[in-house]
Amino acid sequence: MTDHLLRDTTTLLGRSLRHVLRSPDTIITTAITPIAMLLVFVYVFGGSVDTGGVRYVNYLLPGILLITVASGVAYTALRIHTDVSSGIFERFQSMPIARSAVLWGHVVTSVIANLVSLVLVVLVAVAIGFRSPAGPLAWLAVLGIVLLFTLALTWLAVSAGLAATTPDGAGAFAYPLLFLPFLSSAFVPTAGMAGPVRWFAEHQPVTAIVDTLRDLYAAEPVGSELWSTLAWCVGLLVAAHVLAARTYRRRLA
Repeated sequence: MTDHLLRDTTTLLGRSLRHVLRSPDTIITTAITPIAMLLVFVYVFGGSVDTGGVRYVNYLLPGILLITVASGVAYTALRIHTDVSSGIFERFQSMPIARSAVLWGHVVTSVIANLVSLVLVVLVAVAIGFRSPAGPLAWLAVLGIVLLFTLALTWLAVSAGLAATTPDGAGAFAYPLLFLPFLSSAFVPTAGMAGPVRWFAEHQPVTAIVDTLRDLYAAEPVGSELWSTLAWCVGLLVAAHVLAARTYRRRLA
């Protein structure tokens, strides 16, 4: 059964990747907005934000990475909606392939496409002054957390793509995800925020993830924020996967 699922997922992954390669502008578009935000915040607002001696590009990068992922998964939802509306999901259902392979093909494609966009963003950050003293283990931890976050948002995108009735609706689910970093420590320290906003910022997942990534690539000790980050990411991933599975079953019922 596992071999069957792996083989079918690999086949459908190849199909999905070919679609992405035929439209490389989607990856470029996914990276352009975060890169533009990175440049604007660093060169326009960076000089007026007190980050406690940390270079603003270093302070900013984790939030930009999360925005990159949120932007990228919107295209995943759109690709899934396109397959559903074109009837290809029903055709796959009539074929002797593992049902979950249809979703996993899109999920793995999303992870690969987002990794490419993330690399582009990091390269621009390095070009404008980002530096890190972190060792290989810390960077592997950063990669692991970002991949976990990407998987969680991708499974949310699966549900959105399956449930949407229009292409615009498929991608619209990502708007709150793009806005959430602005109510966190991604761009400015939470200490200067108004009371209720500060409370929300300090108790939502983006702040925990951003602070953990920032500490890891700054080679600073990571405290309880790491466990909070893992709890948020794993919890969101499990909930998103369950929701996607149920939505998929209802859609094909």
